[in-house]
Amino acid sequence: MILAIDQGTTGTTCLVIDDELRVRGRGYVEIEQFFPQPGWVEHDPEELWSSVLTAAEGALNAAGTSASGLNGIGITNQRETTLVWERRTGRPVARAIVWQDRRTAERCRELPAELIRERTGLVPDPYFSATKLEWLLARTDVPRAELAAGTVDAWLVWKLTGGREHVTDLTNASRTMLLDLATGDWDDELLALFGVERELLPRVAGSAEVVGEAELFGATVPVAGIAGDQQAALFGQGCFAAGQAKATYGTGSFVLVNVGSESTAAPDGLLRTTAAVGPGAAPQFAVEGSVLVGGAAVQWLRDGLGLVASAAETEALARSVDSSDGVVFVPALTGLGSPWWDAEARGLISGLTRGTTRAHLARATLEAIAFQVADVLDALPGGVEVLRADGGATANGFLMQFQADLLGCPVEVAAESEATALGAAALAGLAVGVWPDLAAVAGLVRRGARYEPGEIPAGRDAWRLALRRARLR
Repeated sequence: MILAIDQGTTGTTCLVIDDELRVRGRGYVEIEQFFPQPGWVEHDPEELWSSVLTAAEGALNAAGTSASGLNGIGITNQRETTLVWERRTGRPVARAIVWQDRRTAERCRELPAELIRERTGLVPDPYFSATKLEWLLARTDVPRAELAAGTVDAWLVWKLTGGREHVTDLTNASRTMLLDLATGDWDDELLALFGVERELLPRVAGSAEVVGEAELFGATVPVAGIAGDQQAALFGQGCFAAGQAKATYGTGSFVLVNVGSESTAAPDGLLRTTAAVGPGAAPQFAVEGSVLVGGAAVQWLRDGLGLVASAAETEALARSVDSSDGVVFVPALTGLGSPWWDAEARGLISGLTRGTTRAHLARATLEAIAFQVADVLDALPGGVEVLRADGGATANGFLMQFQADLLGCPVEVAAESEATALGAAALAGLAVGVWPDLAAVAGLVRRGARYEPGEIPAGRDAWRLALRRARLR
């Protein structure tokens, strides 16, 4: 059995996975987000760690096992979120800056876009880690030699191993704006650009590799798999071959297409990044479209406006009306990601009339999630034949059917919505020998509902007009 730790933006999920790639136990803990200023998003690093322990204990109890029964631990995590802590004490010097945070937008406008895109496959945007790390380092008095820095995976490895290991994996490192994709190592020119000493950063390991021994509830368990959440989902969906694509519908919506071993430039507006691979495998790459606000828009309807009591309620509301009645919601609540990369864009609701109801707004919100994913896939030459879908929002049948109709291709939903955690478990299991090879894992990946495309829905022109308005400064 493998313990999969999925530390996400709004909560931490831990799953105990058996050798049939089935969930034996599950634990979940919601975490708090802090918004100290408009556009700023932060987490408490110690809460991230405590949530892992609580969720892991819940998963083990639900599975009826103990940590001593585990063969390994796989970690997957919200990418780009950045932390700095003291090496001696493990004390964070500040809250973690979350991937959604926009505070470094002005700094990003000063950066050499061509150098960054050519070297890292990314675009200068506050989404990525480098400017977050630069900002944190500029505001601490602790000497650099006494500090360690990294993304959430590195923080969790540090805590699990009692500070003995400072490690990240290639997929997380590729999201920092500090890694040279061609060499798979930190880039000295980029480190100098952001004023980051190499010694601050973790060692870059493979995604399926034993990187240390965790002390967990009195047992010693190898930490054997690490991957950023979206690459873990690509792996967990069995997208091992070039041309296979998945979309994860979570806090954001993230589309990744496996492009194989060729590290070619991504189409305009999309990103080039590394894909997770099994032990000893040659590097693979992916083209990615990152939608910054997906399910978070539904969460805003619930928590910010109080229009729904739960996310699940939106499906019945959306189906209760024939259309959004001209209402369009552009959920640029933290700017726009792919393919626009506009950190200054702001959320916008248009088309309101006296007859607008919460049902129209709920439907417009779900449609907006699908429109954003379609904008990403439109940027791919030739599109995709089938889109594999995972994440919590795949339970929303209206959204999945609307997405298939909009794309004109089938949408296949994973049987287990937690494909991200399954990917982390599969990577760890391959590293410790639970499964012999990728073919064995591929045979265990299960499909759920399949949505066939129907009539192309109206509303795309109104969406594009609203997008232009949301981007006006």
